[in-house]
Amino acid sequence: MAAMTTDSTGTAARDGENAPTGPGDSAFVRACRRMPAPHTPVWFMRQAGRSLPEYREIRANVAMLESCRRPELVTEITLQPVRRHGVDAAILFSDIVVPVAAAGVDLDIVPGTGPVVAEPVRTAADVERIRPIGRDDVAYVDEAVRMLVAELGATPLIGFAGAPFTLASYLVEGGPSRTHAKTKALMYGDPDLWHALCSRLAEVTLAFLRVQVAAGVSAVQLFDSWAGALSQADYRRYVLPHSTAVLTGLADAGVPRIHFGVGTAELLEAMGEAGADVVGVDWRTPLDVATRRIGPERAVQGNLDPAVLLADWPVVEAEVRRVLAEGRAAPGHVFNLGHGVLPETDPDVLTRVVALVHELTATPADRS
Repeated sequence: MAAMTTDSTGTAARDGENAPTGPGDSAFVRACRRMPAPHTPVWFMRQAGRSLPEYREIRANVAMLESCRRPELVTEITLQPVRRHGVDAAILFSDIVVPVAAAGVDLDIVPGTGPVVAEPVRTAADVERIRPIGRDDVAYVDEAVRMLVAELGATPLIGFAGAPFTLASYLVEGGPSRTHAKTKALMYGDPDLWHALCSRLAEVTLAFLRVQVAAGVSAVQLFDSWAGALSQADYRRYVLPHSTAVLTGLADAGVPRIHFGVGTAELLEAMGEAGADVVGVDWRTPLDVATRRIGPERAVQGNLDPAVLLADWPVVEAEVRRVLAEGRAAPGHVFNLGHGVLPETDPDVLTRVVALVHELTATPADRS
């Protein structure tokens, strides 16, 4: 086997072989586009975060929203898991409420709780106060992306944003919710106001993602973390039009679009229809089953249960092999977890998972 070298960004190349010409030719982007890749690419949701001691150190005494607004800090945090794990893609360190804060919503990210909104949305006037955003409103994101693209070289950078439904839920509830009761009450009780809110959030989200694309990200992911709280009928009526507005609004951007939600087994077909190139699948649905629901026109991403990483290595290895076997049914597969990395995860296990996936899926040419 040829010797491997890794540069400071985690981009791997074999001695005597040319490195990828750029992030657009990376294993990650190729898999997203359902093209042959040298191996199944790997990255982890929340790979830059609480499981890394270097992250906890650099974030000490810096509030979450403030950390998202410091380009140098964003750059360092985003690069940390690429250096440590050798993942096939970086994901911008940020938070889904960054664009709505930039749009004038008074909120804070409270440690141990999550986003808390000072004045929850109740009326049309509340919706009108959510103003459109442009590059100048999130110039720190533009700067961070440009810094990262320069540092990452051939390793692709994923931009992201929260989907309109999930953002709307935070704004209506005033913070995280287990039942989304207030959200559903508005949705059912005043559908005109609901659609006005989601339309405004779709505009903000699309503008936020376009800033990231213009700055150089190689792909984007739309997180709809709470969509699994809905029936398929409600999803299609109240959510799908707005997620579609975001994803199809990026059809000319030239980058793969990933759409992910939690607890969305019954929504996968509809989520695929929203306009994504890749549909993320949580750990509850086997990837071969998900592929049948999503259809052959889209790749899949996922879907190891994050809790598996807390088990002994033989269990982890067996589960990784299972996910890879089920993923072979898809026209393209990006290996990931079914949700974010848990804070108590041993970082060394993540590094071993990356190496295992690469080893098990390397093409003959890649092994030579």
